[in-house]
Amino acid sequence: MTETVTIPVGSGAGNRVQGSIDLGAYVNVATGQAIAVEYVDFITQGGATYQVSANDFLTGNGAIGFQLTDLNPGGLFTRADNQSLIASGSLVIDDANNVVSQTVDLYPDNFGSAALSESFMVVNDRMYLVAGNDVEATKMDVYVTARIRCRVVKLGSKDWMAIAIQSTAADN
Repeated sequence: MTETVTIPVGSGAGNRVQGSIDLGAYVNVATGQAIAVEYVDFITQGGATYQVSANDFLTGNGAIGFQLTDLNPGGLFTRADNQSLIASGSLVIDDANNVVSQTVDLYPDNFGSAALSESFMVVNDRMYLVAGNDVEATKMDVYVTARIRCRVVKLGSKDWMAIAIQSTAADN
């Protein structure tokens, strides 16, 4: 699965954009179907030619951050301890020294119970991608794409309910 959001040219520092991925055809309460997210890659490109030279993305030193969640964050970034956070990262741009580095802060959670620890289990009908720039404005449209490796899994009723309750509790 993939989702792309566009941070528009001229977006001021602190701007956030959000997109969503519909999982309604894959998640089913009655049959216990869920999505197991195994890996997420984030790709940043800019301008009409989809360039990857990030030094041209912002008007100066700054960063572009991105997060994938399974609850609607309302167009905002969530804190790292939020149970709905699937994966996150940032592209740090040191324009003055011509240095760019990308970090992926969090891969899909694998800290769950042993039977479910290979992936982040999603029982909600959507995933959300949020991206935004910090410190400096964008010089061009910046595209952030999340490429998500996942699979449909069948959970037992206890596991499905436990994940659903945990997910709902994260919404507070």
